[in-house]
Amino acid sequence: MTIELRHLRAFIAIADEGNVTRAAARLYVGQPALSRTLRQLEEHLGARLVDRSTHHLELTPEGRTFRDKALAALAAVETAIDPTGLKSRPLRLGHTWAALGDHTVPLLRRWDETRPGTPLELLRIDDRTAGLTQGKVDAALLRGSVTAAGIRTELLLSEERVVVMAADSPLAALPRVTLADLTALPIALNTVSGTTTPDLWPPDAGPAATIEVTNTDEWIIAIAAGRAVGISTSATPSNHAHPSLVYRPLADAPAVPVLLAWREGPGHPAVPDLLALTHEVIAAGNV
Repeated sequence: MTIELRHLRAFIAIADEGNVTRAAARLYVGQPALSRTLRQLEEHLGARLVDRSTHHLELTPEGRTFRDKALAALAAVETAIDPTGLKSRPLRLGHTWAALGDHTVPLLRRWDETRPGTPLELLRIDDRTAGLTQGKVDAALLRGSVTAAGIRTELLLSEERVVVMAADSPLAALPRVTLADLTALPIALNTVSGTTTPDLWPPDAGPAATIEVTNTDEWIIAIAAGRAVGISTSATPSNHAHPSLVYRPLADAPAVPVLLAWREGPGHPAVPDLLALTHEVIAAGNV
């Protein structure tokens, strides 16, 4: 059987809606027809993609993996058939927070100067890979390790960690903070795109409590309100300045790698140029 775009769109609708009836209404097709389409796709792949044992459908591990692949494939097709793309195809660069830190503006300026024919779009996307696995961007600036399949990465630089706290926090009087100083305080953890987890502490000396948030804005608000402290990198102070926040170096935690990531296989032809120029801008900024 030949897999068509309708199979991918059907699966994405079911994954998004968590219900075949709602997915069928979204696609303006009958429920039996949509169920057959899903079965055809599963038979072709030789794997069950959806767990049908509950009223609210859940993706299987294979389904979650295939969802990223299906989204990337659909995005690539839509980009290919977009008439405006024939004139000038932008290079979409994703990031989850802070982009390239203090090097961000120099990178954008140098790109505009040296490659005016290819617009560089900087997109903040709250996702573990900044939209890369979903096909929303062509390349991404990421921090920490990248475990997603089919992704290539190259190290750009490393950033020291900092502690972020409300301006009236007692820790603000310290010139430097240690992990031990934080164990009695709630820690704000960005579970979607953050680089900090309880594993940063020794097994027997972790934080007393954590507050989970899903994006940088929620993280900043929780800290500014005095509900928690946070740990980030040296790129954050200049990119996320806030009058209610204070930043202090974290003395005893490893640095965080900053990577440029892109998908394996055919991609945007300007990605190698972006990689080379990013290295140039960082080297110039460190002189």
